[in-house]
Amino acid sequence: MTTRHLDIAVTRYDHTRALFDGSVPFDGVDATLHSPAIPEIFAGLASGRYDVAEFGLTHYLRALDAGTDLIAIPVFPARVFRHASVFVNTSTGITGPADLVGRTIGEFGMYGQDSGIWAKGILAEDHGFAPEQNRWVVGGLETPLPAGFEFTTHRHPDNVDIRFAPPESTLAQLLDHGEIDALFSSNAPTTYLAGSPNIAPLFADHEARERDWYRRTGIFPIMHTIVARRELFDEDPGLARRLYQGFLAAKDIAAARYRDMRRLFQVTTMVPWMYQLFEENRALLGDDWFPYGIDANRTALETFLRYSHEQGLMAAPRTVDEMFVEELRNS
Repeated sequence: MTTRHLDIAVTRYDHTRALFDGSVPFDGVDATLHSPAIPEIFAGLASGRYDVAEFGLTHYLRALDAGTDLIAIPVFPARVFRHASVFVNTSTGITGPADLVGRTIGEFGMYGQDSGIWAKGILAEDHGFAPEQNRWVVGGLETPLPAGFEFTTHRHPDNVDIRFAPPESTLAQLLDHGEIDALFSSNAPTTYLAGSPNIAPLFADHEARERDWYRRTGIFPIMHTIVARRELFDEDPGLARRLYQGFLAAKDIAAARYRDMRRLFQVTTMVPWMYQLFEENRALLGDDWFPYGIDANRTALETFLRYSHEQGLMAAPRTVDEMFVEELRNS
């Protein structure tokens, strides 16, 4: 088997660490691993800087709608529960989802980024939230909207009022000053983390709500997948599976480390009571709480596709299987 060089870009998560330190190689691949900021990873994939890269699900779906030749392998390096991702200005009188009707809401980066799609969909199903009943302001969270988001298409549903934040403004500032009422964001605003009395989470009990939502749905929300150009896999049959196996092996090493450290009370982390958190999570989510492959994630992926279509972000409905390289559709 001929060894080929690939530039691969992915965040240094605990479940990709073994790829970066070389303890897990990709079979038949001379890989150079890159880990810039996530917007740079996304833009680098779109520009051809990287051969294989982490990519946001919504960016990927928009790229498919645009007719690009990208195709994913069923590896999901970023997952986050999203009840915690909605923040409100404390002077607006918003105390729950029903109070969001008719409000001006900020969204980080683009209308319908991964965390926003999940949060809107969850609120719609459980609380009757309707995005079209609000005014939306798209912008950068801590700095004015970065140019890196220009690599993707910005599909906006016709029935939703969407505008961009003023050029010198950030969503964190707008929320803190009360110029927007609420914020849907993949990251917590630093103003909130610094203790601003003007900002609070929509759900103070978000962890309890997220756990309840998982019990009811079995979904640990997926944010990102791994993507390459189709021609790469066409040129090298078996490459998709070899990449998949490498990512899977690195993830399994990380998961095994947590399981092994149960006997040492998770002493390898700096988080006190981490051992108790791990036990609670294991009881709820099981031993493979971060699964790769299509079968174990079909419900989550179908839900994301449905949310995206309901929110007017897809040109037409898609199936889970057509998102992934054919070689791995039985994974």
